[in-house]
Amino acid sequence: MTTFVDRVELHVAAGSGGHGCASVHREKFKPLGGPDGGNGGRGGDVILTVDQSITTLLDYHHSPHRKATNGKPGEGGNRSGKDGQDLILPVPDGTVVLDKAGNVLADLVGHGTSYVAAQGGRGGLGNAALASARRKAPGFALLGEPGDLRDVVLELKTVADVALVGYPSAGKSSLISVLSAAKPKIADYPFTTLVPNLGVVTAGSTVYTIADVPGLIPGASQGKGLGLEFLRHVERCSVLVHVLDTATLESDRDPASDLDIIEEELRQYGGLDNRPRIVVLNKIDVPDGKDLAEMVRPDLEARGYRVFEASAVAHMGLKELSFALAELVAQSRATKPKEEATRIVIRPKAVDDTGFTVTREADSLFRVRGEKPERWVRQTDFNNDEAVGYLADRLNRLGVEQELMKAGARGGDGVAIGPEENAVVFDWEPSMTAGAEMLGRRGEDHRLEGERPAAQRRKDRQAQRDEAQQEFDDFEPF
Repeated sequence: MTTFVDRVELHVAAGSGGHGCASVHREKFKPLGGPDGGNGGRGGDVILTVDQSITTLLDYHHSPHRKATNGKPGEGGNRSGKDGQDLILPVPDGTVVLDKAGNVLADLVGHGTSYVAAQGGRGGLGNAALASARRKAPGFALLGEPGDLRDVVLELKTVADVALVGYPSAGKSSLISVLSAAKPKIADYPFTTLVPNLGVVTAGSTVYTIADVPGLIPGASQGKGLGLEFLRHVERCSVLVHVLDTATLESDRDPASDLDIIEEELRQYGGLDNRPRIVVLNKIDVPDGKDLAEMVRPDLEARGYRVFEASAVAHMGLKELSFALAELVAQSRATKPKEEATRIVIRPKAVDDTGFTVTREADSLFRVRGEKPERWVRQTDFNNDEAVGYLADRLNRLGVEQELMKAGARGGDGVAIGPEENAVVFDWEPSMTAGAEMLGRRGEDHRLEGERPAAQRRKDRQAQRDEAQQEFDDFEPF
């Protein structure tokens, strides 16, 4: 059964905003009290937060679909809907958040740091919030905006000061077990370590963490064996320790060639050239191992490596090794900033960004893309004429009509707002302002002005529409 997972694809859905309410205040002796529809509540966010008690992404491997709660709709009496509850997802320290294309969105380091993976939708405004001097009694409200739907990839890169690398069964897990209180699984066969093991070591006044990486073999950087799956766990380390087996039973191996092979794999993986190296000649408790260590040590020191002879079984050379590692870790910490902040990628908008674009996709089809136009369309109730007219006015004030004319749009051309899979398409007429006014002089409640009964007003508005359409049909250009 899988107990350690360091890479998952997570499907997150933020909560949708609640719809606004269209309501008129009703009270005895005040039949026309004005609009009192409340706003809808905000949808809940999906937030990734570092929790140091979490060491694996196993929970998200079994349950990759996560959703926050929706906001509640507004109600009459100026009562706003309740906001949706944010969904907090704990992740291990050192989790990197990427999109499906592999672009880094956030690098979460440090307990409590967080990243909003999916943002909840805005709540729709009620008709009380939409009222103005010109629009005294709106007969519509805005719909809540859907929450974000995102697919993100989580990769765990272990946060450790020292990383032990080497061939399978070189003794890395054994060293961790005697240098710290960690109790990894140990046995004498390849790929015993199937997950990175972490331990805490105290050497004098320095406390540091040490991790062993599952055994590397030739071709690990290209995906052979287990190496590629776990090489990412050495990226954050300050010191690399080569653990070389001096008592191997394989006749075609020796410590020097093992070191060359592992160094080549690290070089091909990249990004580790500036890490200080230490070489540990392990298993010197075996007579042949002691002799081989004495033979290869001068050659390794001539290459510039600090070499230590050790035995995890006999507890030989461990104190000197732990203090040497503490010294290098202290030097590395002294050169780094005191706090390593979470790295979140921010892509600001251009200074001359108008907020939308108009592109011509065919002879008679124009597409409008932009955050505001698309959000306004999502929040519009197209079954309500006043709401549609309000949308037309907003688009006109934003400059959409002017840009359509610049792009060559003519009356009757199709205009699509939004992406292809979820766009609103309509036939465009050059004067949106006039067209919007024909939708019933939205917001002007005749009951407040003591005018004609509702049935008569509807009949008069329809007559105005018919008259305007007839004038348009009878129009003959010069």
